[in-house]
Amino acid sequence: MEIKLQGLTKIFQAKDKTETVAVKDFDITIPSGKLIGLLGPSGCGKSTTLYMIAGLLKPNNGKIFFGDEDVTEMAPEDRGIGLVFQNYALYPHMTVKQNIMFPLENLKVPKAEAIIRAQEMADLVGIGELMERKPKQLSGGQQQRVAIARALVKKPRVLLLDEPLSNLDARLRLQTREEIKRIQIETGITTIFVTHDQEEAMSISDEIVLMESGLKMQVGEPQEVYDVPDNLFVAKFLGTPPINIYKGKIIKGEIELNGSIIGKTKAPDQEVVIGIRPEGFKISKTADFELEVNMVETIGRDTTLIINDIQDTERSSRVIVDSSNKVKPGDKIKFTIKPNKLFLFNKETGEKIT
Repeated sequence: MEIKLQGLTKIFQAKDKTETVAVKDFDITIPSGKLIGLLGPSGCGKSTTLYMIAGLLKPNNGKIFFGDEDVTEMAPEDRGIGLVFQNYALYPHMTVKQNIMFPLENLKVPKAEAIIRAQEMADLVGIGELMERKPKQLSGGQQQRVAIARALVKKPRVLLLDEPLSNLDARLRLQTREEIKRIQIETGITTIFVTHDQEEAMSISDEIVLMESGLKMQVGEPQEVYDVPDNLFVAKFLGTPPINIYKGKIIKGEIELNGSIIGKTKAPDQEVVIGIRPEGFKISKTADFELEVNMVETIGRDTTLIINDIQDTERSSRVIVDSSNKVKPGDKIKFTIKPNKLFLFNKETGEKIT
């Protein structure tokens, strides 16, 4: 089921009549059968967007289409959506089977058929043997699977997930996000997954929609958005460790950083913001910079060097190198910059400079 949002706007009004624009002129097409991550910091409008798609919030302006059908004014129960909340919202007095079957009772599905469908969904999400347990007898990950099975059992056109992993520990989050992707592939259902965790969004999404202050900042495949950010916000939000940011200049087609020429461009002369990914530094004998290492963090194949910042003595830069480079604190290392990990942004607007 393809979903189209056209000019979607949501404004909340407080008791004192002050207004907050949660989502503004939001346009996006979500392809049928894909898993899309709505990603952004807290308060960026991603959950508000999800609830407008679900019909729980009414937009002030704009349209919502499921396929060719305008569902903007349609009641939530008529839209054919399955919704999984952050807190799962399971009924504590009901068994797993009863929780999963509950939506089918509202739809007047015959009990024999409802039992079969509930078992099918429980098997799909990997809790088929837990049908007689109560929610308090389940782990957090198992409770989350019950919530997904309950959302899927009524065969929705769209599955909506509102930060479903935030209550789980790190290991369970990893396991459960893999399960969500498996379930989405097996069912082929169009799925929208809201999260503030970039690792979650980038690991399982077919595409990510990055939001800030109610606006769409960039849409694309996760690696594409990471490799080619459209603006400074996207570059700074994506990446662990985060991108290194510096003040620079373009002078006669050359990119200058602290007196060193680190690249070339056809953009006109101007002051710019330079972004360099941590993996964009390369240890080299012919150096753009020589910087002292303050700390060394080695995890697996990669080593993160926390080095003196190129410009600001009050902060540090982060550099990722292969762990085969034997570097220790106090070493002075010479670096060059990899061109494809170097980004230029307009000093005033933050927009990308090609």
